[in-house]
Amino acid sequence: MKSKFQVDKNGYYGQFGGAFIPELLYPNVKELEDNYLKIMESEEFQKEFKYLLKDYVGRPTPLYLAKRLSEKYGAHIYLKREDLNHTGAHKVNNTIGQILIAKHLGKKRIIAETGAGQHGVATATVCALMNLECVVFMGEVDIKRQAPNVARMKMLGAKVVPAISGSKTLKDATNEAIRDWIGNPEDTYYLIGSVVGPHPYPDMVARLQSVISKEIRAQLLEQTGQEKPDSVIACVGGGSNAAGAFYHFLDDEDVELIAVEAAGLGVYSGESAATSVLGEVGVLHGSKTILMQDEYGQVIEPYSLSAGLDYPGIGPLHAFLNESKRAVFMNATDQEALDAAYELTRIEGIIPALESAHALAVLPKLDFKKNQVVVVNLSGRGDKDLETYIKNLK
Repeated sequence: MKSKFQVDKNGYYGQFGGAFIPELLYPNVKELEDNYLKIMESEEFQKEFKYLLKDYVGRPTPLYLAKRLSEKYGAHIYLKREDLNHTGAHKVNNTIGQILIAKHLGKKRIIAETGAGQHGVATATVCALMNLECVVFMGEVDIKRQAPNVARMKMLGAKVVPAISGSKTLKDATNEAIRDWIGNPEDTYYLIGSVVGPHPYPDMVARLQSVISKEIRAQLLEQTGQEKPDSVIACVGGGSNAAGAFYHFLDDEDVELIAVEAAGLGVYSGESAATSVLGEVGVLHGSKTILMQDEYGQVIEPYSLSAGLDYPGIGPLHAFLNESKRAVFMNATDQEALDAAYELTRIEGIIPALESAHALAVLPKLDFKKNQVVVVNLSGRGDKDLETYIKNLK
Protein backbone atom coordinates (compact mmCIF):
# COMPACT_ATOMS: atom_id res chain seq x y z
CA MET A 1 0.00 0.00 0.00
CA LYS A 2 1.31 3.43 -0.90
CA SER A 3 2.54 5.45 2.06
CA LYS A 4 0.51 8.49 3.07
CA PHE A 5 3.83 10.28 3.55
CA GLN A 6 4.80 9.90 -0.11
CA VAL A 7 3.85 12.46 -2.73
CA ASP A 8 0.56 11.77 -4.55
CA LYS A 9 0.06 11.72 -8.33
CA ASN A 10 -0.66 15.46 -8.32
CA GLY A 11 2.54 16.33 -6.48
CA TYR A 12 1.04 16.90 -3.02
CA TYR A 13 1.76 15.78 0.53
CA GLY A 14 -1.67 16.28 2.05
CA GLN A 15 -2.49 19.91 1.21
CA PHE A 16 1.15 20.85 0.59
CA GLY A 17 3.15 20.75 -2.63
CA GLY A 18 2.07 21.25 -6.21
CA ALA A 19 3.74 23.28 -8.93
CA PHE A 20 3.02 27.01 -8.83
CA ILE A 21 5.18 28.22 -11.68
CA PRO A 22 5.27 30.83 -14.46
CA GLU A 23 3.87 29.57 -17.75
CA LEU A 24 7.30 29.85 -19.38
CA LEU A 25 8.66 27.19 -17.02
CA TYR A 26 5.81 24.73 -17.50
CA PRO A 27 7.55 22.74 -20.30
CA ASN A 28 10.71 22.31 -18.19
CA VAL A 29 8.88 21.18 -15.08
CA LYS A 30 6.54 18.93 -17.07
CA GLU A 31 9.51 17.34 -18.87
CA LEU A 32 11.12 16.60 -15.52
CA GLU A 33 7.88 15.31 -13.98
CA ASP A 34 7.29 12.96 -16.93
CA ASN A 35 10.82 11.55 -16.87
CA TYR A 36 12.46 11.68 -13.42
CA LEU A 37 11.10 8.37 -12.10
CA LYS A 38 11.73 6.53 -15.36
CA ILE A 39 15.32 7.80 -15.39
CA MET A 40 15.94 7.11 -11.69
CA GLU A 41 14.54 3.58 -11.90
CA SER A 42 16.51 2.68 -15.04
CA GLU A 43 19.35 0.18 -14.77
CA GLU A 44 21.77 2.65 -16.39
CA PHE A 45 21.04 5.42 -13.84
CA GLN A 46 21.16 3.09 -10.83
CA LYS A 47 24.47 1.57 -11.91
CA GLU A 48 26.18 4.96 -12.39
CA PHE A 49 24.56 6.53 -9.31
CA LYS A 50 25.66 3.69 -7.02
CA TYR A 51 29.14 3.65 -8.54
CA LEU A 52 29.64 7.40 -7.99
CA LEU A 53 28.21 7.33 -4.46
CA LYS A 54 30.62 4.53 -3.54
CA ASP A 55 33.84 5.41 -5.34
CA TYR A 56 33.53 9.19 -5.76
CA VAL A 57 31.48 10.37 -2.77
CA GLY A 58 32.78 7.72 -0.35
CA ARG A 59 29.55 6.06 0.78
CA PRO A 60 28.41 4.43 2.93
CA THR A 61 29.21 7.08 5.53
CA PRO A 62 29.91 5.71 9.02
CA LEU A 63 27.28 5.43 11.74
CA TYR A 64 29.36 6.30 14.79
CA LEU A 65 28.41 5.55 18.40
CA ALA A 66 29.45 8.75 20.20
CA LYS A 67 30.39 7.20 23.54
CA ARG A 68 31.18 10.33 25.53
CA LEU A 69 28.12 12.13 24.19
CA SER A 70 26.07 9.04 25.05
CA GLU A 71 27.42 8.97 28.60
CA LYS A 72 26.55 12.64 29.10
CA TYR A 73 22.94 12.34 27.92
CA GLY A 74 22.16 8.81 29.11
CA ALA A 75 21.26 7.24 25.76
CA HIS A 76 22.99 5.45 22.89
CA ILE A 77 23.67 8.40 20.58
CA TYR A 78 24.83 7.58 17.06
CA LEU A 79 26.08 10.16 14.57
CA LYS A 80 25.39 9.58 10.88
CA ARG A 81 28.61 11.01 9.47
CA GLU A 82 27.46 12.86 6.34
CA ASP A 83 30.29 15.29 7.10
CA LEU A 84 32.68 12.63 5.78
CA ASN A 85 31.22 12.72 2.26
CA HIS A 86 33.30 14.20 -0.56
CA THR A 87 32.63 18.00 -0.42
CA GLY A 88 31.87 17.75 3.30
CA ALA A 89 28.09 17.43 3.49
CA HIS A 90 25.02 15.46 2.47
CA LYS A 91 24.39 17.79 -0.48
CA VAL A 92 26.47 15.76 -2.91
CA ASN A 93 24.07 12.77 -2.69
CA ASN A 94 21.48 14.93 -4.43
CA THR A 95 23.76 16.71 -6.90
CA ILE A 96 25.22 13.42 -8.15
CA GLY A 97 21.70 12.14 -8.83
CA GLN A 98 20.38 15.31 -10.41
CA ILE A 99 23.39 15.83 -12.66
CA LEU A 100 22.79 12.34 -14.09
CA ILE A 101 19.12 13.25 -14.65
CA ALA A 102 20.16 16.53 -16.34
CA LYS A 103 22.50 14.61 -18.66
CA HIS A 104 19.72 12.15 -19.54
CA LEU A 105 17.54 15.15 -20.45
CA GLY A 106 20.31 16.61 -22.66
CA LYS A 107 20.86 19.79 -20.61
CA LYS A 108 24.20 21.60 -21.06
CA ARG A 109 23.96 24.43 -18.52
CA ILE A 110 23.35 23.96 -14.79
CA ILE A 111 22.13 26.63 -12.37
CA ALA A 112 21.76 26.36 -8.60
CA GLU A 113 21.06 28.38 -5.49
CA THR A 114 23.03 28.10 -2.26
CA GLY A 115 22.96 29.46 1.28
CA ALA A 116 25.77 27.96 3.34
CA GLY A 117 27.57 27.20 0.09
CA GLN A 118 27.60 23.41 0.55
CA HIS A 119 25.03 22.85 -2.21
CA GLY A 120 26.90 25.30 -4.43
CA VAL A 121 30.15 23.42 -3.88
CA ALA A 122 28.45 20.07 -4.48
CA THR A 123 26.86 21.38 -7.70
CA ALA A 124 30.13 22.91 -8.93
CA THR A 125 31.85 19.61 -8.14
CA VAL A 126 29.53 17.44 -10.22
CA CYS A 127 29.54 19.99 -13.06
CA ALA A 128 33.34 19.81 -13.12
CA LEU A 129 33.07 16.01 -13.09
CA MET A 130 30.61 16.01 -16.00
CA ASN A 131 32.12 18.97 -17.91
CA LEU A 132 28.98 21.13 -17.73
CA GLU A 133 28.64 24.91 -17.37
CA CYS A 134 27.76 25.90 -13.79
CA VAL A 135 26.21 29.12 -12.46
CA VAL A 136 25.53 29.42 -8.71
CA PHE A 137 23.36 32.15 -7.20
CA MET A 138 24.25 33.14 -3.64
CA GLY A 139 23.11 35.96 -1.39
CA GLU A 140 25.61 38.78 -1.01
CA VAL A 141 25.48 38.37 2.79
CA ASP A 142 26.16 34.63 2.48
CA ILE A 143 29.05 35.24 0.07
CA LYS A 144 30.78 37.24 2.82
CA ARG A 145 30.09 34.81 5.68
CA GLN A 146 30.85 31.68 3.66
CA ALA A 147 33.98 32.86 1.84
CA PRO A 148 35.79 29.48 1.89
CA ASN A 149 32.94 27.82 0.01
CA VAL A 150 32.79 30.67 -2.51
CA ALA A 151 36.49 30.15 -3.20
CA ARG A 152 35.92 26.41 -3.64
CA MET A 153 33.10 27.00 -6.14
CA LYS A 154 35.24 29.37 -8.21
CA MET A 155 38.18 26.96 -8.10
CA LEU A 156 35.85 24.25 -9.42
CA GLY A 157 34.99 26.47 -12.38
CA ALA A 158 31.59 27.79 -11.33
CA LYS A 159 30.41 31.34 -11.84
CA VAL A 160 29.09 32.72 -8.52
CA VAL A 161 26.43 35.40 -8.98
CA PRO A 162 25.53 37.55 -5.94
CA ALA A 163 21.86 38.12 -5.06
CA ILE A 164 21.61 41.75 -3.94
CA SER A 165 17.87 42.09 -3.30
CA GLY A 166 15.89 41.59 -0.08
CA SER A 167 17.87 40.09 2.77
CA LYS A 168 20.60 39.04 0.30
CA THR A 169 20.46 35.44 1.60
CA LEU A 170 19.13 32.03 0.47
CA LYS A 171 15.57 33.15 -0.36
CA ASP A 172 16.90 35.85 -2.66
CA ALA A 173 19.42 33.50 -4.29
CA THR A 174 16.52 31.17 -5.08
CA ASN A 175 14.54 34.05 -6.59
CA GLU A 176 17.47 34.92 -8.86
CA ALA A 177 17.92 31.29 -9.94
CA ILE A 178 14.24 31.06 -10.91
CA ARG A 179 14.53 34.33 -12.90
CA ASP A 180 17.53 32.92 -14.78
CA TRP A 181 15.64 29.70 -15.51
CA ILE A 182 12.73 31.68 -16.96
CA GLY A 183 15.17 33.47 -19.23
CA ASN A 184 16.97 30.30 -20.33
CA PRO A 185 14.37 27.51 -20.42
CA GLU A 186 15.75 25.48 -23.31
CA ASP A 187 19.29 24.45 -22.38
CA THR A 188 19.29 25.07 -18.62
CA TYR A 189 18.63 22.64 -15.78
CA TYR A 190 17.85 24.08 -12.35
CA LEU A 191 19.54 21.83 -9.79
CA ILE A 192 17.59 22.61 -6.61
CA GLY A 193 19.42 21.83 -3.39
CA SER A 194 16.61 21.00 -1.00
CA VAL A 195 13.16 19.40 -0.77
CA VAL A 196 11.58 22.66 -1.95
CA GLY A 197 10.35 24.07 -5.24
CA PRO A 198 7.67 22.86 -7.65
CA HIS A 199 6.81 19.16 -7.98
CA PRO A 200 8.69 16.93 -8.73
CA TYR A 201 11.71 18.51 -6.99
CA PRO A 202 10.69 17.79 -3.36
CA ASP A 203 10.07 14.12 -4.15
CA MET A 204 13.12 13.76 -6.37
CA VAL A 205 15.49 15.28 -3.80
CA ALA A 206 13.98 13.22 -0.95
CA ARG A 207 14.45 10.03 -2.97
CA LEU A 208 18.08 10.89 -3.78
CA GLN A 209 18.82 11.74 -0.13
CA SER A 210 17.02 8.63 1.15
CA VAL A 211 20.32 6.77 0.86
CA ILE A 212 21.02 8.23 4.33
CA SER A 213 18.15 6.44 6.11
CA LYS A 214 18.64 3.30 4.02
CA GLU A 215 22.20 3.07 5.34
CA ILE A 216 21.12 3.91 8.91
CA ARG A 217 18.77 0.91 8.94
CA ALA A 218 21.44 -1.48 7.65
CA GLN A 219 24.17 -0.10 9.93
CA LEU A 220 21.99 -0.20 13.06
CA LEU A 221 21.06 -3.80 12.29
CA GLU A 222 24.74 -4.67 11.98
CA GLN A 223 25.74 -2.83 15.18
CA THR A 224 22.75 -3.44 17.47
CA GLY A 225 20.72 -6.27 15.94
CA GLN A 226 17.77 -3.92 15.34
CA GLU A 227 17.33 -1.73 12.29
CA LYS A 228 15.05 0.89 13.85
CA PRO A 229 16.23 3.60 16.26
CA ASP A 230 13.94 5.14 18.86
CA SER A 231 14.57 8.66 17.54
CA VAL A 232 16.10 10.35 14.49
CA ILE A 233 17.15 13.99 14.83
CA ALA A 234 18.04 16.34 11.96
CA CYS A 235 18.19 20.08 11.34
CA VAL A 236 15.70 21.64 8.92
CA GLY A 237 16.05 24.69 6.71
CA GLY A 238 14.44 23.63 3.46
CA GLY A 239 14.91 20.12 4.81
CA SER A 240 16.86 17.80 2.48
CA ASN A 241 19.13 16.20 5.07
CA ALA A 242 16.13 15.63 7.37
CA ALA A 243 14.08 14.18 4.50
CA GLY A 244 16.94 11.80 3.75
CA ALA A 245 17.38 10.78 7.38
CA PHE A 246 13.62 10.31 7.93
CA TYR A 247 12.67 8.73 4.58
CA HIS A 248 12.90 5.00 5.35
CA PHE A 249 11.32 5.51 8.80
CA LEU A 250 8.28 7.54 7.73
CA ASP A 251 5.89 4.59 8.03
CA ASP A 252 7.50 3.28 11.24
CA GLU A 253 5.44 5.36 13.64
CA ASP A 254 7.29 3.89 16.62
CA VAL A 255 10.36 5.81 15.40
CA GLU A 256 10.26 9.40 16.66
CA LEU A 257 11.29 11.95 14.03
CA ILE A 258 12.65 15.23 15.40
CA ALA A 259 13.17 18.19 13.07
CA VAL A 260 15.15 21.14 14.45
CA GLU A 261 14.75 24.64 13.03
CA ALA A 262 16.87 27.73 13.61
CA ALA A 263 15.41 30.06 16.25
CA GLY A 264 18.10 32.69 15.65
CA LEU A 265 18.05 35.20 18.48
CA GLY A 266 14.84 33.64 19.84
CA VAL A 267 11.64 32.36 18.24
CA TYR A 268 9.69 35.56 18.89
CA SER A 269 12.63 37.98 18.71
CA GLY A 270 11.90 39.07 15.14
CA GLU A 271 15.26 37.51 14.20
CA SER A 272 14.36 33.84 13.65
CA ALA A 273 13.83 31.13 11.03
CA ALA A 274 11.51 28.88 13.09
CA THR A 275 8.99 28.42 10.29
CA SER A 276 6.83 25.75 11.92
CA VAL A 277 6.05 28.15 14.80
CA LEU A 278 5.92 31.45 12.94
CA GLY A 279 4.72 30.34 9.51
CA GLU A 280 1.36 30.07 7.81
CA VAL A 281 0.20 28.29 4.68
CA GLY A 282 1.22 30.03 1.47
CA VAL A 283 3.16 29.60 -1.76
CA LEU A 284 6.94 29.94 -1.85
CA HIS A 285 9.31 29.15 -4.71
CA GLY A 286 6.82 27.05 -6.62
CA SER A 287 5.07 25.02 -3.93
CA LYS A 288 2.32 25.38 -1.36
CA THR A 289 3.90 25.05 2.06
CA ILE A 290 4.34 26.79 5.41
CA LEU A 291 6.26 30.04 5.28
CA MET A 292 6.91 33.14 7.35
CA GLN A 293 4.75 35.95 5.95
CA ASP A 294 3.09 39.18 7.03
CA GLU A 295 -0.64 40.01 6.98
CA TYR A 296 -0.39 40.87 3.27
CA GLY A 297 1.27 37.58 2.34
CA GLN A 298 4.71 39.13 1.86
CA VAL A 299 7.64 36.95 2.95
CA ILE A 300 9.12 37.91 6.31
CA GLU A 301 12.91 37.90 6.18
CA PRO A 302 14.31 35.01 8.23
CA TYR A 303 17.42 35.16 10.35
CA SER A 304 19.93 32.57 11.55
CA LEU A 305 23.65 32.69 12.23
CA SER A 306 23.65 29.55 10.07
CA ALA A 307 23.47 30.42 6.37
CA GLY A 308 22.01 27.03 5.46
CA LEU A 309 19.00 27.41 7.80
CA ASP A 310 18.30 31.05 6.95
CA TYR A 311 15.17 30.26 4.89
CA PRO A 312 11.60 31.53 5.46
CA GLY A 313 9.84 28.24 4.64
CA ILE A 314 10.12 24.48 4.83
CA GLY A 315 9.63 21.89 2.12
CA PRO A 316 6.08 20.57 1.58
CA LEU A 317 6.96 17.12 2.95
CA HIS A 318 8.06 18.72 6.22
CA ALA A 319 4.99 20.96 6.27
CA PHE A 320 2.89 17.79 6.09
CA LEU A 321 4.97 15.97 8.71
CA ASN A 322 4.46 18.95 11.00
CA GLU A 323 0.70 19.27 10.34
CA SER A 324 0.10 15.53 10.72
CA LYS A 325 2.24 15.41 13.89
CA ARG A 326 4.34 12.63 12.35
CA ALA A 327 7.46 14.66 13.17
CA VAL A 328 8.17 16.70 16.28
CA PHE A 329 9.41 20.19 15.37
CA MET A 330 11.82 21.82 17.79
CA ASN A 331 14.19 24.75 17.49
CA ALA A 332 17.57 25.99 18.69
CA THR A 333 18.95 29.50 19.00
CA ASP A 334 22.26 30.69 17.58
CA GLN A 335 23.87 30.41 21.01
CA GLU A 336 22.49 26.93 21.67
CA ALA A 337 23.86 25.76 18.32
CA LEU A 338 27.27 27.29 19.04
CA ASP A 339 27.37 25.63 22.47
CA ALA A 340 26.44 22.27 20.92
CA ALA A 341 29.17 22.64 18.28
CA TYR A 342 31.82 23.39 20.91
CA GLU A 343 30.60 20.48 23.03
CA LEU A 344 30.84 17.93 20.19
CA THR A 345 34.27 19.24 19.24
CA ARG A 346 35.60 18.96 22.77
CA ILE A 347 34.17 15.59 23.77
CA GLU A 348 34.17 13.71 20.45
CA GLY A 349 36.82 15.52 18.39
CA ILE A 350 34.35 16.31 15.58
CA ILE A 351 33.73 19.87 14.36
CA PRO A 352 30.19 19.96 12.94
CA ALA A 353 28.68 22.40 10.48
CA LEU A 354 26.70 25.12 12.23
CA GLU A 355 23.55 23.72 10.59
CA SER A 356 24.18 20.26 12.06
CA ALA A 357 24.93 21.81 15.45
CA HIS A 358 21.26 22.85 15.65
CA ALA A 359 20.29 19.16 15.66
CA LEU A 360 22.79 18.47 18.43
CA ALA A 361 21.49 21.46 20.39
CA VAL A 362 18.21 19.77 21.33
CA LEU A 363 19.92 16.87 23.13
CA PRO A 364 19.84 18.72 26.50
CA LYS A 365 16.10 19.41 25.98
CA LEU A 366 15.12 15.76 25.57
CA ASP A 367 14.37 13.25 28.30
CA PHE A 368 16.09 10.04 27.24
CA LYS A 369 15.50 6.54 28.59
CA LYS A 370 18.57 4.51 29.57
CA ASN A 371 18.82 2.25 26.53
CA GLN A 372 17.22 4.58 24.00
CA VAL A 373 18.86 4.53 20.55
CA VAL A 374 19.13 7.99 19.02
CA VAL A 375 20.55 8.85 15.59
CA VAL A 376 21.61 12.44 14.92
CA ASN A 377 22.24 13.24 11.28
CA LEU A 378 25.54 15.11 11.22
CA SER A 379 24.79 16.72 7.88
CA GLY A 380 28.04 18.59 7.32
CA ARG A 381 31.51 19.42 8.59
CA GLY A 382 32.47 22.70 10.21
CA ASP A 383 35.38 23.92 8.08
CA LYS A 384 33.20 26.54 6.42
CA ASP A 385 32.08 27.89 9.83
CA LEU A 386 35.49 28.16 11.50
CA GLU A 387 35.52 31.97 11.28
CA THR A 388 32.14 32.09 13.08
CA TYR A 389 33.29 29.56 15.68
CA ILE A 390 36.54 31.42 16.34
CA LYS A 391 34.73 34.75 16.64
CA ASN A 392 32.33 33.35 19.27
CA LEU A 393 34.81 31.16 21.14
CA LYS A 394 34.91 31.85 24.87
